[in-house]
Parts: sequence; C-alpha cells; structure tokens
Amino acid sequence: MNDESSWPVDKLTALRLGRRPVAEVPASRPSRQAFVDVHPNHSDPDAQAQGEGWVRSDAEHSFHLEHWEYDRERIDGFDYEVGAALIGSAEATDESELITVLNAWGVRPGLFIHPWESDDPR
Repeated sequence: MNDESSWPVDKLTALRLGRRPVAEVPASRPSRQAFVDVHPNHSDPDAQAQGEGWVRSDAEHSFHLEHWEYDRERIDGFDYEVGAALIGSAEATDESELITVLNAWGVRPGLFIHPWESDDPR
C-alpha cells in the first residue's frame, strides 16, 4: 500500500523497534516552530531485551503522540523549553489507531523523519 496513510518502510521499522519519529508541522506564527513526535510505549519484554543488549521489534506497540510548538530563536539552545507550548497529546493503542490520530491531526506518515534529521530539540 502506497497511499498517504501508509508509513514508509524505514519509519515503520523504526516504530516497531521502539524508535521515535518526528514531523515538522505548521506553527501558529513565523517566530515559532512546531513538531509532532510519536513515542512507542515500551513493554516489559522491550526492557528485558534492552537489558540484554538488543532491541526487539514489536508490531503491537502502543503509542504516545505529542504536538509541541517552540520559540524559533530558542530551539537550538539548552533553554528551548522556555516559551514552549504543548498543543496536543494523544494515545494510540496500535498502528491502526496511530494512523487515525495522525489523520485527525492532519499529519501524514510520510512527513515523519528520524529525530536527528530534524530541528526538533527533544
């Protein structure tokens, strides 16, 4: 499936490995910068695998989503949280519900990149 509601393979793999993708989204004004983060929730088996030095893939992760907006001038510093605003947060019990939440927020899965490829300060 290659439509606007499907994840690119590398980002879906990252999600299943418990990695956090991030998407830059429109901010409320030009002096701000906004991001949506998807945090896979880690389970006891994930913690056990980490303790053993490996990462386990899990297509059954649940997710926590956050939409943050930051002051553009502070985003590169240690004080990026000054003036930051949590615009929204949500929980998704599985990958299907994750797509539903993203669609409601107007964020396509194809917009997500790895955190180190973005300006997201977290």
